[in-house]
Amino acid sequence: MNWLYLVGIILFLLGLMFSIALHELGHLVPAKIFGVRVTQYMVGFGSTAWSRRKGETEYGIKWIPLGGYIRMIGMLPPRPGDDPSKARSTATGPFQGLIESARDAALEEVRPGDEDRVFYRKKWWQKVIIMSGGPAMNFVLAFVFFSILLVGIGLPTWAPIVSPETNTCVIPVSEQRTTCKPTDRPTPAAQAGLKSGDRLVSLDGKKIADWAAATHLIRSHGPGAARLGIVRDGKPMTLNVTLIAQDRPNLEDPQKIDRNVGFLGVLPTEVMQQQNLGQVIGYMGELTGRVAGSLLNLPEKMVGVWHAAFSGEERDPEGPVGVVGAGRMGGEILASDLSNEKKIAIFVNLLAGFNLAIGMFNLIPLLPLDGGHIAGGLWEGLKRAYAKIMRRPEPGYVDIAKVLPLTYAIAIVMMIMAGLLIYADLVNPLRLTG
Repeated sequence: MNWLYLVGIILFLLGLMFSIALHELGHLVPAKIFGVRVTQYMVGFGSTAWSRRKGETEYGIKWIPLGGYIRMIGMLPPRPGDDPSKARSTATGPFQGLIESARDAALEEVRPGDEDRVFYRKKWWQKVIIMSGGPAMNFVLAFVFFSILLVGIGLPTWAPIVSPETNTCVIPVSEQRTTCKPTDRPTPAAQAGLKSGDRLVSLDGKKIADWAAATHLIRSHGPGAARLGIVRDGKPMTLNVTLIAQDRPNLEDPQKIDRNVGFLGVLPTEVMQQQNLGQVIGYMGELTGRVAGSLLNLPEKMVGVWHAAFSGEERDPEGPVGVVGAGRMGGEILASDLSNEKKIAIFVNLLAGFNLAIGMFNLIPLLPLDGGHIAGGLWEGLKRAYAKIMRRPEPGYVDIAKVLPLTYAIAIVMMIMAGLLIYADLVNPLRLTG
């Protein structure tokens, strides 16, 4: 195994653990601010690799980097009429027994004097802030990573700079070759003396801001003489060129051909173009919409993962990917032949996208996800506001324990999905690089 591949996997896992740690910190800090007693702060699942107790909280790292948690006392309210500081006998019936067992477990760590430090007794808006803190940290991390990518590194874009790979001859669009034949005529660019590294800045006095503008001006000009403004080695120059008519692939649909358009005969150079913070927000907003669409179509996407895992079908590049698959991508990025700048850019983009996806997934309003607790807090707030407006007695706490059977069913489905993703990522991984 290429050692860079292994380093890439390790770096991604470290980035993932860092993201998980900050997600849980987003829950921990407001929980402590609002006086909830937190007994554990753990990054990972499974057996404990390291832990240390500070005050009333045990901080630790577990061996399986598939998530994390903080343990707050009193997540579930007692049954109406029960003493919140005492356990009660479990009720009969499979679902009711499940609910009451969970209530008893939630009260086990409640000590005398902790009655006002349990989660369920906090104000509804405090519950919402505590449970929103985790996804909020993922969104902050995603924004930081996207800012590093777009502002610090830049996005790959085609610049109107003559590429070293530019052919010096005219190759008909119908011929699938890249090398010149002795019978091929020279391009207008070659005849005018254009060199690799020359930047195109104008055509007949019309400014060229980017490669798209250059292509449009050249094609719309048609055949004939033109004045081409360039910058060579930092010095502005004007070259006289004679464009020719050529059939070229349509810019919107490469399967179509544009007939007899103006042709110069140069290829652009890919550069990393830095953006501003406003463009970061727009970029992140566009990606958020795509992630939201993927989440809405998650069942359909998982069917595609199933077929990819067991039928060998090609993985959907827009489909879900698990920790194993993302780790393999990290290894492929570092072991690839790309430039170091592009490796860093793709790696940072991977971590940013993963944080955005984790944050949005956790906002789904279903338990055991954070969104389920947020929905419970908002519902409690609505009930209390309605009672106040209607001058009715203040309602009790929203009892999320009543939906525990559904919660466990969803948890089982999530574990099955995670297992399927891990298997698919092993036998038919989604690759970023060729």
